Amino acid sequence: MHEALSSMRLETERLIIRPYRASDLMPSFELMQDPTLLAYMHIDVMPFEAYKGLFAWLMDSYRTPFDGPFKYSFVIERRATGEMIGWCGVGVLDCCAPDKELYYLIRRDQWGSGYATEAAAALAAYAFRTIGLNRLYAKADPRNKASLRVFEKLGFGFDRVLEGLTGEDADCNGELLYVLAKGGFDARDGR
Repeated sequence: MHEALSSMRLETERLIIRPYRASDLMPSFELMQDPTLLAYMHIDVMPFEAYKGLFAWLMDSYRTPFDGPFKYSFVIERRATGEMIGWCGVGVLDCCAPDKELYYLIRRDQWGSGYATEAAAALAAYAFRTIGLNRLYAKADPRNKASLRVFEKLGFGFDRVLEGLTGEDADCNGELLYVLAKGGFDARDGR
């Protein structure tokens, strides 16, 4: 594991954000069995054996250094209970590499609690201040009003509608792409 990631533990008022551990396999698999969570994503519910392969890839991704084509995903836990309520991540925006994106998913019974904004803000700060990024992107289906509100709260500005993508990226056509510069984030965050 990349040295900085081995000690990574972001704490907010209500959340802990940390790298996956082997013991997270079953809770993360169970989280990803809710098709409602995947409605605006380009992924389907997976059988356990396929998910084990994805989970192994998630764990292996921590070996990629910050100056490489990384894509890191992290567990979001409630501080009070230690239960996994979702995940968030930062890494290569596949349709616009080498740009980096911020992404997240919150368990359905936790929607509307502000957890997505809280986790995304903490991870954006980590991406800018520890990883050293100068810009972050985020994308969403235009029907995903909750994610668009999160982008707005964090200070992301509309960049463009994704168009003309082909191959594996064609599913992203029509999605809205937003951008946040480090300076804009620092100004909102009081730094």
